[in-house]
Amino acid sequence: MVRVAAAAVVSSVVLTSCGGSGDDEDAGDGGGARKAGRTDARAAENLKRIPDVGDRLQSRIPKNSRQVVAVYGEGRNSADATVVLYTKSAAWKKTRSWPAHNGKKGWTPNHRENDKRSPVGVFTLSDAGGVLADPGARLPYTESAAFQAPHYWPKTHWHDFDHVIAIDYNRVKGTPPNDPTRPQGQRKGGSIWLHMDHGSGTSGCVSLSKSGMRYLLRTLDPKLRPVVVMGDKASLRG
Repeated sequence: MVRVAAAAVVSSVVLTSCGGSGDDEDAGDGGGARKAGRTDARAAENLKRIPDVGDRLQSRIPKNSRQVVAVYGEGRNSADATVVLYTKSAAWKKTRSWPAHNGKKGWTPNHRENDKRSPVGVFTLSDAGGVLADPGARLPYTESAAFQAPHYWPKTHWHDFDHVIAIDYNRVKGTPPNDPTRPQGQRKGGSIWLHMDHGSGTSGCVSLSKSGMRYLLRTLDPKLRPVVVMGDKASLRG
């Protein structure tokens, strides 16, 4: 378990790039009604490759990666998704799955700041953190009150960032998830995270249950080179 000193400051740009945006007044508990963290009946099935991911994205998964978080979006303009964890020894195996949400406007291969869509692609997973104490994460974890969602957001969003895992999109690896540095510039957006679900779409992140987040934090191991493969189903297959 790796612990990292808490970040003292987080910019408002970082928070508004991810999770609830304060204008999502209709957020409910629709995601909570679905069972999270279930073990699939196919978990023991040996797989030669990540299912339903075409050659284009499959080839971007590093050959030394032994953990893949696949995010299967329901549609290009849908906020509903499923998160599946695959692990590899001799072959890939489906380990766990959870109902999830993505950007409230769906997906895009060319993400821009505030477009309310999640980026399609393959990204490494290097750093974690949140408002709550480290639950036993293997990734470097930054505990800080600076992750706290603003309280002018709806109450349903206040705990979005209790636990987060940074998706390495337009960010500097090895820094806390709320580091505001944008190597490709501010227009390309950033602060794309896995974080806790509030029952509806996000501003570009992927959200799942608290139990799912805690499982991923305790399971994703930097020695196994974890990555996320994410997008709507059609884009993933393309």
